[in-house]
Amino acid sequence: MITGGNRGLGLEITRQLAGRGLHVVIGARDGGRGVDAARALVGEGLSVSSVPLDVADPDSVQRAFAEVAVQLGRLDVLVNNAGIAIDEDQTALRPDFSRISQTVEINLYGAWRCCSMAIPQMRRHGYGRIVNLSSRLASLSAMGVGEPAYRVSKTALNALTRLLAGELLGSGILVNAVSPGWVRTEMGGPDAPRTVAQGAATPVWLATLPDDGPTGGFFADGQPVDW
Repeated sequence: MITGGNRGLGLEITRQLAGRGLHVVIGARDGGRGVDAARALVGEGLSVSSVPLDVADPDSVQRAFAEVAVQLGRLDVLVNNAGIAIDEDQTALRPDFSRISQTVEINLYGAWRCCSMAIPQMRRHGYGRIVNLSSRLASLSAMGVGEPAYRVSKTALNALTRLLAGELLGSGILVNAVSPGWVRTEMGGPDAPRTVAQGAATPVWLATLPDDGPTGGFFADGQPVDW
């Protein structure tokens, strides 16, 4: 399951994982766009389907993961890709709590909801890979100024990654966070230096880790980075 998998980085992660032989489910807030994206990838010979999924809506999350369980019988990988960045012009000293609330709702609570639905399915088979799309902007060791809602939401997502990894230690479920870098997507904009293929490489690696792979880590370009 790739949340926000119908475009940009999520779509490229979907393509690369499906290219490795996985059946990938695109979770898309706009169900029609999810269907269109899945159909295009099926046309490339890949095994892809879609479900409507609004990570900010608990009922939508529950329906989507229930549908996956019914249709496929198991869920092995969750990539929490869906996210927003809507406070580029904000400062922590002059907070817009409406935008902060919306950002945290999607970037943190949305991912948390999806984890809570995915993990019981993974436990039944003793296998799982959870990849939380984060950012170097969330690193406390390099925390600066600007984009406070986005930074705080992703720092909290990093904390959630550590908590889940600790609670799931020894279960066969590995949980990691990743910074894909500044990628040329609708969110990243045309001036971003990285292609979607470059941005997707480390999330795909984490989604396909061997059983002895890392858990509870924060990675960029295949290497650990400071929290």
